[in-house]
Amino acid sequence: MVALRVCSETGERPVADVSLCYDGVETKVTEAGSGPVDATFRAIDATVGSGAALQLYSVNAITSGTDSQGEVTVRLEKDGRIVNGQGADTDIVIASAKAYINGLNKIIEPAARSHPQV
Repeated sequence: MVALRVCSETGERPVADVSLCYDGVETKVTEAGSGPVDATFRAIDATVGSGAALQLYSVNAITSGTDSQGEVTVRLEKDGRIVNGQGADTDIVIASAKAYINGLNKIIEPAARSHPQV
């Protein structure tokens, strides 16, 4: 992820501006969503076009205090293949974007990796 800007205010639909470097090309996409995380995920997916379905979204605090680090886990599914992505940051929206990109990198890469139980 090159850059992320999210605007969320009372009475307005949240909007995310995401700049990603994908296949060597930097692309900027703006998407709206039902919340800041949804808008961010929509913008990332509009750039990548993965077609993956979000199965799980989980947030946990990994440190304490007002400057706490948040850890986000996402579970994505595409064509029967399920992967987990993780991300951490003091900003939960950025941690969410990191987790989503981490999961997409796993689901988009060729299925050359063998299943650990095979």
